Order: sequence, then C-alpha cells, then structure tokens
Amino acid sequence: MSATKYIRESFRKTMAERAPSYKARLIKWHKGRPIVRVDGPTNIPRARTLGYKATKDIIVVRVRISKGKRVRRRADLGRKPGKNRKEVNPGAPLSYYAVVKAANRFSNLSPLGVYLAGETGTDKYFEIIMKNNCPQTPQGIVKQTAPVAAKPAIVQKPAVKKA
Repeated sequence: MSATKYIRESFRKTMAERAPSYKARLIKWHKGRPIVRVDGPTNIPRARTLGYKATKDIIVVRVRISKGKRVRRRADLGRKPGKNRKEVNPGAPLSYYAVVKAANRFSNLSPLGVYLAGETGTDKYFEIIMKNNCPQTPQGIVKQTAPVAAKPAIVQKPAVKKA
C-alpha cells in the first residue's frame, strides 16, 4: 500500500477519535484569525488530489465559518412582509462561503479546491487551495528590449525684433 493511504487513514482516525493533537490544533485555530494563509496543507493527500503542489504559485488558506443557519438582517423602517423570516437556509454548502471569503481576501488568486480541515461545536474550518493567475516569468525568458532614447528638448529660437 502507498504512504498516502496510511496518511489518509490516520487523518480520518484523528478527526473521528478527537485525538489530543487534533483538539489542541482546533483550540489554536479558534484563537486565531478567521482567514489565515498557511504554510502547507493539513491533509496532504486530500490537497494533492485537489491540485496542490509545493510551488510558489500555489498557496493554502484556512477559513473559519460558523456553523448553523445564516441569520438574515432584520427589517427596519416599518413592516416588510417579504423579510419577516429571521433565519433562512440559502441552499449553498458552508464550503462555498469559505471559498467566497478566501477569494475576497486574496483577489489575485483563483481557488482550485476546498476540503474540510476541522470542526468544532460552533465552527467549521476549511482549507482552500489557491493558485496565482499571473505567475511571474523568469528573467531569462523575457526578451530585453532596447531602452527608448529620450526625446531632445525643444529649443526655442529667440525672437528677432524688427526695426
């Protein structure tokens, strides 16, 4: 069997059994910011199936999304019958909202894939693999163009006085 199969099984087991290392990781994530750029993926086999490679152009972003139904803002300035419902289920999975949050934060990157990295009683943590749309080209490939010569300054002729 390959190493990725063992890694996949061990990650699944730590999530299911709530191992102490997994709990410590979730506590650390909960104290941190909701959108964080990560050095590498938590679940390496899953990330590689979604297109992750350890290059400069591909990064991993972890996003925290609160679980449960999303609460709509209350209607103000009088009664609005269409907005009387307080909680609605928008019909999109929480991973979709994680991708939208990451895409808004890192607007120059496009998402490749998303997977569940962890879950607490109130939050879900997703890792989004994002790729740079415009990678920088190496200097050897770019053709060097000749510098444009500066235009000479316009010389005004002195006015001749007529007598």
